[in-house]
Amino acid sequence: MLPLTGYPDRLSATPGGRIEFKVSSTFEDDYTMDVVRIRHGDPNPAGPGMKLIDVPMASGTYPSRLQPVHLGSYVRVEGHPPSGTMGGPFTIGATVWPTLPAKGVQTVLSTLDAVAGEGFSLDMGPSGVTLRIGMGGGTVETLSLGKTPRSRYWYRVFGSFDAATGTLSVSQTPLSPQVMCDDTGSASLQVSGSPVITSSKPLLIAAEPGRVVCNHFNGKIEAPFVASRVLSADEVVSVLAGTAVDGLVAAWDFGQEISGQSIVDTGPHGLHGSTVNMPTRAMKGSTWTGEEMSWRHAPDQYAAIHFHEDDLYDCGWETDFTIEIPADAKSGLYGARLRCGEAEDIIPFYVRPKTGTRQADICFLASTFTYQVYGNHARGNVDHAFRTRMKNWGAYPHNAEDVPDYAHSTYNYHPDNSGVCFSSRLRPLLTMRPGYLTFCDSRGSGLRHFPADTHLIDWLEEMGHDFDIVTDEDLDDEGVDILKPYKLVITGSHPEYHTPGTLDGLQAFVDGGGRFMYMGGNGFYWRVARHPDIPGMIEIRRAEGGIRAWAAEPGEYFNQLDGGYGGLWRRNDRPPQKLAGVGFSSQGAFESSYFKRKPGSDNPRVSWIFEGVDDEVLGNFGLSGGGAAGFELDRADTRLGTPEHAIVVASSENHQESFIPVLEDQLSQRNTATGVTHASLIRADMTYFEAPNGGAVFSTGSITFCGSLSHNGYRNNISKIIDNVVKRFSA
Repeated sequence: MLPLTGYPDRLSATPGGRIEFKVSSTFEDDYTMDVVRIRHGDPNPAGPGMKLIDVPMASGTYPSRLQPVHLGSYVRVEGHPPSGTMGGPFTIGATVWPTLPAKGVQTVLSTLDAVAGEGFSLDMGPSGVTLRIGMGGGTVETLSLGKTPRSRYWYRVFGSFDAATGTLSVSQTPLSPQVMCDDTGSASLQVSGSPVITSSKPLLIAAEPGRVVCNHFNGKIEAPFVASRVLSADEVVSVLAGTAVDGLVAAWDFGQEISGQSIVDTGPHGLHGSTVNMPTRAMKGSTWTGEEMSWRHAPDQYAAIHFHEDDLYDCGWETDFTIEIPADAKSGLYGARLRCGEAEDIIPFYVRPKTGTRQADICFLASTFTYQVYGNHARGNVDHAFRTRMKNWGAYPHNAEDVPDYAHSTYNYHPDNSGVCFSSRLRPLLTMRPGYLTFCDSRGSGLRHFPADTHLIDWLEEMGHDFDIVTDEDLDDEGVDILKPYKLVITGSHPEYHTPGTLDGLQAFVDGGGRFMYMGGNGFYWRVARHPDIPGMIEIRRAEGGIRAWAAEPGEYFNQLDGGYGGLWRRNDRPPQKLAGVGFSSQGAFESSYFKRKPGSDNPRVSWIFEGVDDEVLGNFGLSGGGAAGFELDRADTRLGTPEHAIVVASSENHQESFIPVLEDQLSQRNTATGVTHASLIRADMTYFEAPNGGAVFSTGSITFCGSLSHNGYRNNISKIIDNVVKRFSA
């Protein structure tokens, strides 16, 4: 864990609002807090440097305390079986799909208090299905089948206790048997003494209760149940298929209320529960046929939940202090700065105007969904040179690669090699800190996302352009009304992830006569989902195509949280070109080239963009890869929605060998989706077009573009072009 860190309960608030901050400190001394305005978060000494401006908004001294993080998902059942139903014989079971069976004991269903020797636990692991039962006095009896299950195959498992004979029994049956694989069977053990079946511990599914919840299950669980008598194998099959039998105490149907956190018990006692730490639902179950791809149409075939030992939703820390936003606070990007000895952390937050009002003509839309999706991305690229640069530059001193305690990003994998599809902001996000380095960029700073977007925030302030800030989450919550007061909405370097609500809001703003500047690359690419009852969480299903960190399993393309078809917005017939005129076309290493003006730039409709710019070559400099056109590039394409009247005023060229066309455009080694050559897709198009009702759109087409704005004391051709557009669009 970090020695000093924290997170806010929300990312933004309006004047008169409040934000609560949750902090964990390993120090014995008190820590101090004050507020800074974050203007420039790039520590590269070759650029303007870090700009953190003290603001008298709030300050204080607070006692240090360690607040723990408990990773791992499970289901917690809120009640206990009625008295007398579980005092003697019982059967417990489920259908399971283990993904790390060799790792160790992993609990399927448990009330076990191992210290007291009370309760029961059905487990899976290297020894196959295992039943543990408390014998009182701190003693636990264990019976294992002794046969390791295969990874990623379905098994019917159950365990029972016959009080009349004192016999423990376990059974493990693969639903898809294989020859030459000894993974099925049953075992029994006669115990002396009287087991203590009842327990004060809650019943958990996919973990064992204790002083700290442990033995998390990795894999899918379907149809867990508890019965108050010994069931035959045929009766177990019936229960797992959803049929009630005599003596049934509880049977949980994961195919109900799939989108949320509630777990429904279809048994006679209503022992309902809820998920903890957001295991993944809308997962294929053991009965999935492949005939239906949407869980909404066949929920019984998606009645499985995938649990992981490193899932995390909400750290659940207590509030240490609250910042009351002054009534006269200026909209902007701020940070709660924590300090104790040599340790420091800055927790970002935003102040936005109240919906329907504005403090300026320009609105910067902070890509907080993208920041969150990439939150704590461990890239595996931190070497000695990287650490030396962090130290020499005075950069943010931590990297997500070194700190797994707060869970990783949706660009990482769980320990069982399944992709991370949920990301929460209710945890410390190391990557969302000023001064955080992503790459050891030989020609620049190597910034991405949150700190990279401060290149634009700093430029707006330097050039005297007043602006407000609104976040993705604000736009999704409030809709287009939050944008309507503005003449110009401007994005950062990488607005990649969007909900239907944010895309609808931006499109409505442009169609209603608003002016829009898309200042990056690979924007409006992936569809993400939210749920109104699960604040702070977003979901991504990496379905079918695109540049992907991992691939969703077939049949698991529809989001849990909103039921929508996940993956690329292009697969939802909303390619980025329809909104911004350009869309993702090529990706390479974090290195950059330049733009060159096109003949169309002399057209009177767009010649004002280049007023005061005589250069043909544009942006052959910058803090991001050494140029304005790099890493991820967007192109205009009328087949994908670029308006016929759009004008490409400049295009990039001379890209490095690392660049390739995006995979959704490559049909084969020879053919592309639009019929052009592979090489022609490797470019960024700086594009302009007029929109209805006096609106207009200007797009840069490159992630690294904003890194060029401050070059030569902000006096350069990229800065001049953007200044011309901002002035025209906000006039």
